[in-house]
Amino acid sequence: MALSKSKPLNAKLALAGILTNEDVLFHLPRRYESYLYTEPKTIYQDGERIVMLGTVRGNVKVTRFAHRSLASFYFVTKAGHLFNVEAWNRPYLGKTLKDGDDLYSVIGVYNARRHAVELINMVKGEVLRDKALKPIYSLPEGVSNYVYTTLVNRALIALRGQMEEPIPLTFRKKYRLDSIYESLRMAHQPESYEDIHRGLRALKYQEALEFSLKTQIVREENRVISHRYRKEVNREELDRFIASLPYSLTGAQKTALQECLADMDSAALMYRLLQGDVGSGKTLVAALLCYACHTRGEQSALMAPTDALAKQHYQTFKTLFAEIPVNIGLLVGTMDNVEKRNVLADLADGTLDMVIGTHALFSKHVEYNSLGLVIIDEQHKFGVNQRMLLVGKGERADLLLMSATPIPRTLALTVYGDMDVSTLDEFPSGKRDVHTQIISPKDPSFGDYIFASLESKHRIYVVVPQIEGTEDPTTSVKKVYAWYQKRFPGQVTMLHGQLDQESKDVANAAFRSGLCPILVATSLIEVGIDVKEANLMIVYSPSFFSLSSLHQLRGRIGRDGSRADFILLSDDAEENEKLEVLCHTDDGFAIAEADLKMRGPGEIAGTKQSGLPDFSFANLIDDFKIFECARDDATYLLAHKKEEEFRDFYEKCRQAVEDIKIG
Repeated sequence: MALSKSKPLNAKLALAGILTNEDVLFHLPRRYESYLYTEPKTIYQDGERIVMLGTVRGNVKVTRFAHRSLASFYFVTKAGHLFNVEAWNRPYLGKTLKDGDDLYSVIGVYNARRHAVELINMVKGEVLRDKALKPIYSLPEGVSNYVYTTLVNRALIALRGQMEEPIPLTFRKKYRLDSIYESLRMAHQPESYEDIHRGLRALKYQEALEFSLKTQIVREENRVISHRYRKEVNREELDRFIASLPYSLTGAQKTALQECLADMDSAALMYRLLQGDVGSGKTLVAALLCYACHTRGEQSALMAPTDALAKQHYQTFKTLFAEIPVNIGLLVGTMDNVEKRNVLADLADGTLDMVIGTHALFSKHVEYNSLGLVIIDEQHKFGVNQRMLLVGKGERADLLLMSATPIPRTLALTVYGDMDVSTLDEFPSGKRDVHTQIISPKDPSFGDYIFASLESKHRIYVVVPQIEGTEDPTTSVKKVYAWYQKRFPGQVTMLHGQLDQESKDVANAAFRSGLCPILVATSLIEVGIDVKEANLMIVYSPSFFSLSSLHQLRGRIGRDGSRADFILLSDDAEENEKLEVLCHTDDGFAIAEADLKMRGPGEIAGTKQSGLPDFSFANLIDDFKIFECARDDATYLLAHKKEEEFRDFYEKCRQAVEDIKIG
């Protein structure tokens, strides 16, 4: 059914994937603007949000400044309280608001210092309670919230009684879930916050059940793929190579290695997650497994999320296997066509034993002679589904995913329900000497650390959360870079995601060589840069990052065992209380647990938590209990997949898994 008679509007909605009435309803509000009136009181807290009903008294005064204006007026509530209301950059209020008896609903924030209410929004008339929660949508440019709300109302009328129930009846009754139609109606037209909660329950559960069932289908399929035609790993040859290394493996590395080798020699394919902090030795385990695969005459492929990290792994492998007769190739997007053709030919005829690259490794034109092992580093950077594409290049390829984002085991079992999990919780060189401090950005003492680091010929990371940033200049990597460039001319380089690959390579090379010992960057450095001379990291606006992301960034310094300093620039007392966790522990799993406990409710639609898959409705952290229930229900459904009640839901998920494999 057409959404609108307006072709331009339909075209704009299509850009956001909104093509049908169902699409309109499944595009939920990103937040709700509340017009629920605040209970009158004599004292309000500074920064408190106030919603009040009343009338304008007197004339509106408009004061104009160089680049902005301030409209102010008196407002009397129905309870008889008088407020001074201030509205920045809304000079039109001087013409539209008149002293009189017209009722207005005003939303604002109380400013105790000026004893005024800073205006957020106002509408004419009283807002009825059943209309007091106004949905706000994320929409394509040119589509207003009003227009989309109208489309939602039409879609609800058109689809009343027409929507099928995807969740099996057994589970709907078990959790007393509302129908999908009613759930969507409450999410779009809530009369209370309880309506929003009820509306999202069924949508979150359906998404969690589909996710859990898909992962279990993959696991079930992997278990039936046989290894019976494959040679076992030559343990003696592998042990000789390990004995020749100039260092010993940690206990955790030995355990993880043995778990992976047992998988590789078992009757079923390996499908395992190897997780551990930055610097815990995941790359060495990966290299040893690639060599183990080589001892049985098969190829291995290691995929990294960036060209920089792929090149880094390539150099590591070349050095590690310098005395071993193995052929290692590199395949990244920035290589010229001749280099690519040579690598592709060597992969196809079996000349290459190991290949390291980016997403180019699973392109359709890439063929392997005998792919036996696939390793995906920092797998969450690829998205949940892409891992199936590379495995499809080898009919019986083992798969190992690696992640430096520590996830508590209970959460890992839910997120990676289709996988076994190995954990590296030791550092090869012992405990690192990294000191974490929280310093006010107004405190000039952090400059002493910069001068000391430069004097000792070390490297300095300066991490900024965004490329362009907000009004606060300390959130913009470009503005912070300009500040450092002015104070340390010729010693600063910059790295962020919008740079072309050549510029990134130049910045990396300048930093590694020491030509530019200060690197101002976004969290892009979270993966891909391993510079042992780096002993100082300064993070601006750390509240933009999760504790786990900050911990992972911290893992980039002090990698040579010498003292390093991790400085968080913040003067937000509430935020600093959370950041204190990083000052007291360097245990990534303890920090991940703290992240779970401290993290407030997420946005209505999905999460951006680093290392975890995103969902449209559910949030893995806030809705963890829903995922636990869904995981158990998926196990039950899989065991009863042939029963009529569960057959359609199972087939839908199974087909989705097949579609992923086809790519």
